[in-house]
Formats: sequence, structure tokens, C-alpha cells
Amino acid sequence: MAEDARTREFVEYVQSGGQVEATDWMPDEYRKRLVKFIEMHANSELMGVLPERDWILRAPTLQRKLALTAKIQDEVGHAQLIYRVVEDLGKPREACLDDLVAGKAKFHNVFHYPTRSWGDVGVIAWLVDAAAIVSQKALLKTSYAPYARIMKRVCWEESFHILHGRDVVLAMVNGTESQRELVQEALDRWWKPLMMFHGTPVPAEDDPMYFWRIKSQANEEARQEFLDGYVDQILELGLTIPDPKLRRNALGVWEYTEPDWDELMAVVSGHGPASAERIAFRKLSRSEVDWVSRVVLAEAA
Repeated sequence: MAEDARTREFVEYVQSGGQVEATDWMPDEYRKRLVKFIEMHANSELMGVLPERDWILRAPTLQRKLALTAKIQDEVGHAQLIYRVVEDLGKPREACLDDLVAGKAKFHNVFHYPTRSWGDVGVIAWLVDAAAIVSQKALLKTSYAPYARIMKRVCWEESFHILHGRDVVLAMVNGTESQRELVQEALDRWWKPLMMFHGTPVPAEDDPMYFWRIKSQANEEARQEFLDGYVDQILELGLTIPDPKLRRNALGVWEYTEPDWDELMAVVSGHGPASAERIAFRKLSRSEVDWVSRVVLAEAA
């Protein structure tokens, strides 16, 4: 009974805006939810570099090559920072990576899809990162203080990534007809994953992550915020959004074609178009540098 009372007090504290430090007492359920959510975020930052890395050597100019390299370095840095938060909660980084390459841990749906052109690089950096920063800004209000502090740096750097992506897209839509077509074709393929990005429209009151205030924003609220911010920008560039049902209704709410949520569940469970390829690459790269860890740990011992 005393434990139940302590848990109720904890819930009241976090739901009223209170923040928790790594050394504070927390219910086991809260800790488990934190680890699962933050680990997936770290995995997504790490796996998120793979759709873009193939285009470093194929970037059209040296400036684009440098910008893309810097972006990828940022994303890997975000992963390292966020894995450190998970470690403080009791799950070692090595265990996170073991689960990732074994297919036991999830990463975000958008990173299970292939990149087919330089247009994809622009759309990912502009719109995928824009969708991400909607959620990441909401995490600045998370109930877990160490995570909130990390997100300040992540959001600051992600804002530059969006500008980089928009610059790539602007150059292409103002270039040749074939360049514009590459952007439109990329947008056509990425729109569905983008609409799935924020998850199923589960009400906030039914979302355990919202209950514990790990998230401070409901899935549909995040999706609506993304649409509010970027639909007009996309249309201003003369691009066509591949959803004939997309419109803002009389209440100012965006209506859209309902995504196939079963597809989303399959993709994040490792059955996406490029899931096997991405996991295999991460597994190979990890095995190739495993000797470094062994040497460093041996010298430390």
C-alpha cells in the first residue's frame, strides 16, 4: 500500500509539470517506459544516417558534400548523447546496440525506406527532420529532466538540418525540369511515411507515454502541427502533395487520407523495404570496429 501511495504521488508530481532526475526514485513502470522510448529515439538517430550516407560521395558539389557530412556527424552525435541517457536508466549502450542489430529493438519508420535520388536527400533533411523536430520540441517538456536537457542541443542542431534540406530543395525546384521532377518524385514516395511519422491517432488519455508525461504532445496534435507548418510551404514551391483528400476543414483541422497503420506496425517491426539492408549494414559496421572496444577495455583493465 505504501508503494501504491508513493506511485500515486509520483504520478501527480509529473502530471503537474514536475521533472525527475536520474537519481530520484521512480516507479518500475515509468523506468521501463523511459528506457523503451528513449532507446528507440537513440536507435533512430543512429539508423537515420544510413538513408543519407550513400549520397555523400554522390553529392553534386563539394559544398553539398560537406553539409551532408556535417549533418550525418550531428545525427551520430545525437545518438551517442541519447544512449547515455538510457545508460543512466540502467541499460548499457552495448545492450542497446546488441538489441538493435538483432532486430529486437525498434527505430523510426522513416528510416526503413530506401533513398533513390538526390531529391530524397533534400526531402529527408527538410520534411522528415521537420516532422522530427515537432516531436523533439515537445520533448523539451518531458518529465525526465536529463532527456529534456539533451533535447535542447538536439533541437538546436536539427533546426540547421531543416535549413540545409530546404536549401537543397529550393536549388532543385529552381533548377532544370528534371531536377524539379526528382523532388516531386521523392515527395510522392516520402509523403506516406511522413504521415505515419507521429504514430497512430491514439487519444492522449489512452497513451501511457502521455500519462507519465514522457511525451507532452498527443500523436495527432503533432501531426496537425507538422501539416500547419509545412503544407503551405510545399505548395508555395509549386510541388503537389500526393493526397487528394488533404484539406483544412471549417474548424481548421487538417483532413487527410488515413494511413495504413498495419503497414506502420510491420515497418517498425523490421519488415520495411530497406529494414534488412539497414540492420545488416549496422551489424557489419559494428563487427568491423569491435576490436577497438576490446583493445580499449583491455588497456583500461
